[in-house]
Amino acid sequence: MQLNEISRYKALDFFARQVVEGFISGRHRSPFHGFSAEFSDYRQYLPGESTRNIDWHLFGRTDRLYVKQFEAETNLRCQILVDHSSSMLLPLERHADPLKPNKITFAAYAAAVLLELLHRQRDAFGLTLFSSQIDLSTAVRSSRLHQQHLLAHLDSLLQPLDAGGLPKRTTSIAEPLHLIAEQLHRRSLVVIFTDALIRDDQQEPLFDALRHLRHNHHEVILFHTYHADLELNLDLPARPHLFVDLESGQQLRLQPNLVADAYRQQMHRLFADLQQRALQYRIDYQPVDVELGFHQVLQPFLLRRAKL
Repeated sequence: MQLNEISRYKALDFFARQVVEGFISGRHRSPFHGFSAEFSDYRQYLPGESTRNIDWHLFGRTDRLYVKQFEAETNLRCQILVDHSSSMLLPLERHADPLKPNKITFAAYAAAVLLELLHRQRDAFGLTLFSSQIDLSTAVRSSRLHQQHLLAHLDSLLQPLDAGGLPKRTTSIAEPLHLIAEQLHRRSLVVIFTDALIRDDQQEPLFDALRHLRHNHHEVILFHTYHADLELNLDLPARPHLFVDLESGQQLRLQPNLVADAYRQQMHRLFADLQQRALQYRIDYQPVDVELGFHQVLQPFLLRRAKL
């Protein structure tokens, strides 16, 4: 691993920790009642005992040593699925910037944030990367070493883009989901990040696969990851543009304002259809605009986990 790759990996890990810390601090003003499913209470540290469970963040705020008293480990298992098809690279110029991300960058950092939260809660977690097939699927474990291993895979999604050789990975969500449904032998929480850019005739296969997961007693959160200005609203200057399909390379030149109204109607209909079908099959559907931050992911995730 080269120096710049190590730096980026550490940035991913550090950023995830900071997001989780900030989210928890924002939810609970008292330092003694911060959210965590991994411990039930604090007690004062006794001289001579192990320092392993000292809360050093709390020490920094109170200048006193407190030890976390842990609850029994949970049985929650979580598989995080990230769509890394080429359409997730939009917009290209925002690649690898967590503050102004494109879709794949948002998904990678959001997954890293969830890994940090799951590790703190002593839950077990795995990672799947998919496009038209499963390109990576890891074991489900709860250790810090396993978390670092998954962060390294997420960091691979943030490699600099070569404009002359962008990957051509097509989207086919249904087939990988069917395979995951068969591979998960214990009840799990399945978290999916995808832009769901599928044709009308692919919607039914997608929901067949999601029903397969539900039939096997898995809980599902579908984070529909999109860029609102570009993809939902087609908010572009009124001049001719060259549109390029990142998956097929097909090109189309047109003036956006001439088709904007029809385009917006179709996109809003897609979102409404996905939401309606998800509700029908008891799937937690969450549209997440990459420009609006990671609370869109953390809040629904914690609500779903609490129900489990």
